[in-house]
Parts: sequence; structure tokens; C-alpha cells
Amino acid sequence: MAGGTLIVSRAINLFPFFTKLLEGMGFRNVSATEAEKDGLNMVIKELKPQLVLIDAAFYQCSTPYMMGILLKHCPDLNIAVVSIAPYPADLAMCFIVNGVKSFISFYDGVDQFYRGLYSIRDGKEFISQSVQERIEIRKDYPDPAVMLTERQKEVIRLICTGYKELEITDTLHISRRTLDTHKTDIFTALNVRNSNELIRAALALEIVKENEIYFYPNNFAVNPLPIKNKQTGGSNDNQDKKRCVSNGKFKCAV
Repeated sequence: MAGGTLIVSRAINLFPFFTKLLEGMGFRNVSATEAEKDGLNMVIKELKPQLVLIDAAFYQCSTPYMMGILLKHCPDLNIAVVSIAPYPADLAMCFIVNGVKSFISFYDGVDQFYRGLYSIRDGKEFISQSVQERIEIRKDYPDPAVMLTERQKEVIRLICTGYKELEITDTLHISRRTLDTHKTDIFTALNVRNSNELIRAALALEIVKENEIYFYPNNFAVNPLPIKNKQTGGSNDNQDKKRCVSNGKFKCAV
């Protein structure tokens, strides 16, 4: 129903519990969904909720990015993120940077958790103390994430399939500087720190599929290391090999 509260979570077995809990706290017209991406957009368009409560780990590590995208489609939407499992404060900060109004963490303590819920019920904003501290220590307020371009998605796919930087620039016909810019923007948008985390985020967002990650480009080659001489530790080439014939068999002469 319009003007109510929408719970977004994958814990569908707990929907009755969440619904009863929030209704007991005075939240109006509580409903729940596990729909994601375009499906979630359709649910929001249909229900027109006043408040959306979403699990921090709904899109795994990419939930902050996806909330920023959702707010681009629904700029007036009031989103509050709720975390009932350990969640890094610096990653939680990205929710606020990307336009989410409230972040509530059960790990800040039961009193703070319920205080946060009551605050958003009353139409107020609430940011977990641990997250607020991470925001305040920064000299400059972080920029919000921007939507990934098709070119950046191409870069992601190549990184996830094991291409090296030179192979990516050759494949996409771009400069090293352009690639570095793309990688910086990608890592910032998806809140990842390295290629391993990027793979996880790309899988969660279905930018790549698991069967597409084969970890080798078309020109994959491994340069063998030189064989070490056991006695000297140096390279053992043909000039170092001395052979003699004894009883019709080759033996190495030392």
C-alpha cells in the first residue's frame, strides 16, 4: 500500500518476524520482498512506499552502489540500510555518500539499533555512530559513485577473465592512462580495493557470469624459467652438458 514500509531482504523465512516486529514498533503498512534490480524497481513503483528498509548485504559488497543507482531512478525515495551482521564501517559510509539517508547497525548495540529504527519511523535520519566517525575523519567528503559505462563494463569483464593491463589496452585500443582512469572510477563506484574484490562484485551484479570467468586471454603463454644447475645454481644450457657413452647408454659426466 502507498505510504508504507517496504522490507528488502533475502531472508524470506524471516519476513513474518520482521513484519510483526516493525508493526509492533508502529511502522505503517509493512510489506516485504526479495525482488532485486529491475524487479525491485517495479515493486517500488507499484507500492510507492514511504520508507525502504534494505539489508546491507542484499547485493553483497555492491549494495551501496546499487542504492545509488536506485536513487537515480527514484530520487525522492527514503532508504534506510539495516545491518544485522558485521559490516565494515568504511563500506557502510558509502551508503551515505551515495544518497542513503540512514544506516543502522545491530553491532552498535541493541539500544542504538532500536533508537535508529524509532528515528526513521518518525521520519528522521539516523547514521550509526561507527559510520559517522568514519565520515568525520575525512578532510574531503567522498564523491558519490557514478553509473558504470559500457566501456567500463568491458574493462571489468577483461579484468575478471585474467587479462593483463597491456592486453586490455591492446584489446580495447585505449591508452594506459585511460585504463588507469577507468579502473579508478570502477573501484570507486563498486567500493572494491583490488581485482579479487572486483570479481566478486561483478558476479553479484551479473556484469560477468561464472561460466565466463576462465582466467586466460586468447594469447595466453607462460615463459618457462631457466633450469637451475644443482651444483652451481646457474643456468644449465647445452654447453654445460657433457655426455659420454657407456654400454650404449648416455650418462652425464660430472
